[in-house]
Amino acid sequence: MTVQEKPPRKSGVAHFFAAAGYSLGGLQRLSRESAFRQEVALVAGLLVLFVVFGASVPQVLGLVAIGLALIAVEALNTALEVLVDHLSPGWSQFAKEAKDLGSLAVACTIGAMLIYAGVVLVW
Repeated sequence: MTVQEKPPRKSGVAHFFAAAGYSLGGLQRLSRESAFRQEVALVAGLLVLFVVFGASVPQVLGLVAIGLALIAVEALNTALEVLVDHLSPGWSQFAKEAKDLGSLAVACTIGAMLIYAGVVLVW
């Protein structure tokens, strides 16, 4: 196995475009996760309900913000899982606990979004 040299750091406008490319690469990787696709469907479904029930623009934007936070937490959870799978290809207690904690973070974010949606749609 050959070791690749680290590419030189970019700065200025080139850094901005490189970072955008890295983000798109992350989104491509994340899109292969069924949990991500289900979470996007959940946010989209809630957005439809918000529109049907006449939620205000700030309320819709609040849902979008929590939805983006959910995507960010799912991305971090997926990154954690990729690293854990690399470090511990077989079963290990630390790998299980790390993945369980990542899953808890996602579940808490989904819970926050559902509480918010419930408050907006019921009150």
